[in-house]
Amino acid sequence: MDPSRISLRRFHLSDVDDVLKWASDDKVTRYLRWNTITSREEALSFLQKGAIPQTYRRSICLDDRSIGYVSIKPGSGNDKSRARLGYAVSAEYWGQGIATAALKMAVANAFTEFQGLVRVEALVEVENIGSQRVLEKVGFLKEGLLRKYGFCKGEIRDMIVYSFLSTDMIK
Repeated sequence: MDPSRISLRRFHLSDVDDVLKWASDDKVTRYLRWNTITSREEALSFLQKGAIPQTYRRSICLDDRSIGYVSIKPGSGNDKSRARLGYAVSAEYWGQGIATAALKMAVANAFTEFQGLVRVEALVEVENIGSQRVLEKVGFLKEGLLRKYGFCKGEIRDMIVYSFLSTDMIK
């Protein structure tokens, strides 16, 4: 995949049909805390309430078409030195290096955009091997297993915590 075709940008309401395409796929939303989007109205609501207002939720774009998202949510108060990373990419583009390229851009942006940020962390379900590989390709360090840590889709699941520090090098 030509990396120049991949970009991150703020979501627009005009992304609604592209968002519906990838967010309506159960394979894409399987490990996300939010449910599969099933209608254009839900996709529009996701954009209006969940994507556009966020401080850092960007559309992962291929040739400026939304094929996923990456979010970085900084902590506040005593936790402002760390942020939580989340992302998803259309299953149609898995295994092409797009998620890896997008996360490299997002992580680099995070340390310049958020004053005092030292650590970006990601929680990944144990079964989500693909996401673990992506994080490791970016340069995230696997720190350990958090047993029965994350609530998702009606059950409490084991999670692996990954981190990337401001002093780490993006691979």
